[in-house]
Amino acid sequence: MTTTQTSTATVRLPAPPCSGGLSLAEALAKRRSIRDFAGKRLSIDQLAQLCWAALGITDKTRELRTAPSAGAVYPMRLFVADADGVYEYLAEDHSLQQYMRGDKRLALQAAALDQRWVGTAPACFVIAFDDALMQVEYGSRATRYCLLEAGHIAQNILLQAAALGLGAVPVGAFDDERVGRLLSPSRELHPAYLVPIGYPAPAGLPWRSV
Repeated sequence: MTTTQTSTATVRLPAPPCSGGLSLAEALAKRRSIRDFAGKRLSIDQLAQLCWAALGITDKTRELRTAPSAGAVYPMRLFVADADGVYEYLAEDHSLQQYMRGDKRLALQAAALDQRWVGTAPACFVIAFDDALMQVEYGSRATRYCLLEAGHIAQNILLQAAALGLGAVPVGAFDDERVGRLLSPSRELHPAYLVPIGYPAPAGLPWRSV
């Protein structure tokens, strides 16, 4: 991640603009699943906007966020894997905390049935959750609500990517245990979605766009 860090592990993100840009209707019309990416890295402003769209706080008084959560529990975690390492998005102070050093994208690709776009995208977003937090409130329905929330977050990311002129694809085919171990060797996190994101490859059409 090419940006100035306030410490060796924390990246303070620029404030995301909340107006202007494409309309929602335009972003919906432009959204496609893009699987071929150019090598150009995402800027810190783009990462900030994508993270905010996923889990950003929109009402600091009530701590409400861009995606709805059953009972406002917010059990979701967002990770960004790029060439430098894996970062976790901390919505409370709109920052990225370095979680692991080193490029883990090929490890994610291997855990995702070797889908090449997981490893070749400049950034791969990982949406995960700890359903223990939701079980306190909702018991046996906790996992269902977490998965619904993951869908809200993924759609926010996909639409924001389209609005930024980026390509993205939601990936649900992966080995849960392998991705979970990569993210959480010592705590219970369940991966729900991978979302590779980058600039669409300039030559020809994507391998498949739906």
